Amino acid sequence: MQSLLSHPSLMDCRRLFLRDYEVSINIGVHAFEKSGEQRVLINVDLYIPLALSTPTADELDEVVDYDFIRSSVSARVARGHIHLQETLCDDMLALMLAHPKVRAAQVSTQKPDVYPDCHAVGCEVFGVKGKS
Repeated sequence: MQSLLSHPSLMDCRRLFLRDYEVSINIGVHAFEKSGEQRVLINVDLYIPLALSTPTADELDEVVDYDFIRSSVSARVARGHIHLQETLCDDMLALMLAHPKVRAAQVSTQKPDVYPDCHAVGCEVFGVKGKS
């Protein structure tokens, strides 16, 4: 996943990220996918204005805690069966953008075990607050 820090509306931001968070979830539209869990790798980038994420006292409450990212992802995947990676990405993007300090977010999912002849199949979505 490439950084979007060169995007004009994000140049005053810092990027936080969660890389290759591996979860086993029930995902897919085919009958065989509904009977068991699959391995999914999740990546999240958050773009937070420096003015809202530059600590002056070296305290956790001055920044966005990484636990927010991980616990939000965990809560979403715990809700049950998901048909599409697109749905999962969209739901996680909405959760990330709901944080008051987050200006933009990028979320991707990968199913690494679908095809034997490629690394993974996946989906990625990006959103900026105030834009459709």
